[in-house]
Amino acid sequence: MDTSIPSRPLPADGPVRKSWRPPGCDTIALVLQGGGALGAYQAGVYQALHEAGLRIDTVAGVSIGGINAAIIAGNPPERRVERLRDFWEGITARPVSLFSLDSDIARKATNAWSALLTTTFGQPGFFKPRAGNPWISPRGAKTATSFYDTTPLRETLLRLVDFDLLNSGPVRYAAGAVNVLNGNFAYFDSTQTKILPEHVMASGALPPAFPPVQIGTDFYWDGGLVSNTPLQHVLDNAACLHMLIFQVDLFSARGVLPRDMDDVLARQKDIQFSSRTRLVTDYYREKHERGVLVKKLLAKVPVDQLDADERSLKTRLDHMPEATILELIYQQAAYETQAKDYEFSAASMHEHWNSGFLDTQRTLRHKDWLTVSETDAGFSLHDIHRVDD
Repeated sequence: MDTSIPSRPLPADGPVRKSWRPPGCDTIALVLQGGGALGAYQAGVYQALHEAGLRIDTVAGVSIGGINAAIIAGNPPERRVERLRDFWEGITARPVSLFSLDSDIARKATNAWSALLTTTFGQPGFFKPRAGNPWISPRGAKTATSFYDTTPLRETLLRLVDFDLLNSGPVRYAAGAVNVLNGNFAYFDSTQTKILPEHVMASGALPPAFPPVQIGTDFYWDGGLVSNTPLQHVLDNAACLHMLIFQVDLFSARGVLPRDMDDVLARQKDIQFSSRTRLVTDYYREKHERGVLVKKLLAKVPVDQLDADERSLKTRLDHMPEATILELIYQQAAYETQAKDYEFSAASMHEHWNSGFLDTQRTLRHKDWLTVSETDAGFSLHDIHRVDD
């Protein structure tokens, strides 16, 4: 009898609607959080957006989000889902278990085994264990500062991403990383920097597993060490008045009270890496409200009585961006533990992808959410998991 874990297939490619843009929307942005193996959820989100005919103008990511974003920006629309499948099926190709019953307890054990295989052998096309032990390697040696070698990821990126298209194509790309020496957060933006595989790898170089990535004279680690969401970069660099933003979070800020040590470790990781979406959104909403007030005050003053700085401020306030943010948050399964972000089994990958696909389809059914209205409120935030459907 075959007792292996059943693996649902990835969603079949459905019909693709003609490209369209919601009412009042100038730009559609996709914001992708870090989260390792959970990143397949983002691929499912993108597939649903693609089939709905919503064409992304800006895609920004941190860590695994930066990798998914590079595959999206570095391919023409008709090949993006195919390339995402290629990446995710490739890095989860290793068989995990032949004899596991399909129950929460057995699945938790199978996932633990899968995570152990990852820590022992790495993942094909992504990372591999270093030959030397970091604890006994000479100071300064490559083997002294990380447990894994990410050379396979560079080869995968070169195969799946057209970097010429990423740098010159219609989709703006940005990936977040942190400078190892000064601790400052940095964004590699295709409108400002020629993006190379190293920029993408730097965004996902989470220590101590992965080594820092050298770019020029600087070294960078995973941007999630400082902020796991690139939402602030997208809002700070808005090149339009009205944006529709799909923010994809892989760790939920909200959760339940832990009941065992597995729950404690999983909840700790959720809190540590959950997106600061609401904090950033509240900040920009308050900033917008202050701007509206100052704009009204300046309108009461004759232009010829304004100095150069005040006229410049008035011009900027006339072009304050408005944004509707649709938040999609991965919801952890009962059998998942704190290892969920490095548990790379094909079965889990398929589940994550399917969840992202279905959550996005549910979100898009709320047609009123897609309208970016021109109001003094400036920002609106919607979350499919906070409403009844």
